[in-house]
Amino acid sequence: MNNIIHDSLGAFHVIVAVLALISGTIVLIMKKGSKRHQQIGYFYAFNMLLVNLTAFGIYHMWGRFGIFHVAAIIGLVTLLTGMLPNMLKKPRGGNIGLHFSFMYWSVMGLYAALVSETLTRIPETPFYGMLGISTFGMMMVAAWGFRRNQPKWNRQFNRQTKLVK
Repeated sequence: MNNIIHDSLGAFHVIVAVLALISGTIVLIMKKGSKRHQQIGYFYAFNMLLVNLTAFGIYHMWGRFGIFHVAAIIGLVTLLTGMLPNMLKKPRGGNIGLHFSFMYWSVMGLYAALVSETLTRIPETPFYGMLGISTFGMMMVAAWGFRRNQPKWNRQFNRQTKLVK
């Protein structure tokens, strides 16, 4: 386990990442707009914020700013863009599509990070090759899922939500 978690910050990062994975998955599966959806969604957003912020304190891999820090910046932008309609208290109309789309991609980005972290730790494999393959593969699966479920989500919102593609 020492090869995976190097210090207490790394352990905390893993714990909040697991909490974000679980709560993000639940939010994507459950009916949207309910009070429970909002509660679990805010729990996800809080944990995801902690995941991204703690990533900036982890430098054991290169000793400097690296590719996972870039991913944390993308994750923060995606999360904050998805939460913006809620923070402005205007999640209805066109903003609901913005909220839903960016939150979906926030969760999928976290899954891509999980797959990348897992595959890059396989001994004797090229780091950047595994990173590219795993991230690209996960995002392709996510894009397929987004397109496949878009009609169902549009019916659930009872209108065309103009989901960001």
